[in-house]
Amino acid sequence: MRSRPAPLHARLLNTAEIEVWPSGLLRARSNADARALSRAGAVLRRKRDGRYLAAVLQEGVLPLVPRLAREPGIDAALDLLDAGATRGPALAPRPLALHGLHERLGMLGIDGRYAQRTGLELVAEPDWLLLAGFDRYRRPLWLVPGAARAWQAMRRAAASDGVVLEAVSGYRSHDYQLGIFERKLARGQGLAQILEVNAAPGYSEHHAGDALDIGAPGEPPAEESFEATAAFAWLARHAARHGFSMSYPRGNRHGIVYEPWHWRWRG
Repeated sequence: MRSRPAPLHARLLNTAEIEVWPSGLLRARSNADARALSRAGAVLRRKRDGRYLAAVLQEGVLPLVPRLAREPGIDAALDLLDAGATRGPALAPRPLALHGLHERLGMLGIDGRYAQRTGLELVAEPDWLLLAGFDRYRRPLWLVPGAARAWQAMRRAAASDGVVLEAVSGYRSHDYQLGIFERKLARGQGLAQILEVNAAPGYSEHHAGDALDIGAPGEPPAEESFEATAAFAWLARHAARHGFSMSYPRGNRHGIVYEPWHWRWRG
């Protein structure tokens, strides 16, 4: 069950541990969730596992977990609400601190040699993002404002030429990327094997909210076969005028596999 739809100018407010979502973009997982979401303007969501922590109602904050006051990061998230930030920040997004990331990378066995070997830099998350539409799986697509507007304009331009561009994914948090690694390690994959296809947590361009993976209808996501599509041919000719460039061409200096689907807005 879903609550009322959110407008395309909706914003995701971001802290190190907690996100503040427009309630209309979240799916209820229980009857209690459904009742809360139907009345809420926003929902506090734990980044690590997606758990709904509290619903923001007209009459105040409704806890959805026991001992909400002990939740890590809850004060920072509530400060956003106290400042009226759910009405939409007026300033450009600012980078969040790299909260505990080095310790968590160390637990995975990733140290500074990874950055030296790949030439990749740590990427901070923005403190808010704009809803740029939805991806092919009908998930909200979050991007920083400039990238969101450029993506929508580029999609319209492609459509006017008879080409459909699909977003496969946009912003990903450090926690999301860590989850990818944890799940693959639990399935028995080795760290070196995972790093061949996934940037280490904290080093993915997706964290900045200005990169997205692009696909075409009927094509599998994130496959090299994308380069044979009309969508890729259109991007190769026209993406630059919209501020997008392909980050990982063949033989790129980072040693990352060829990714014709991954494009970053550089303004």
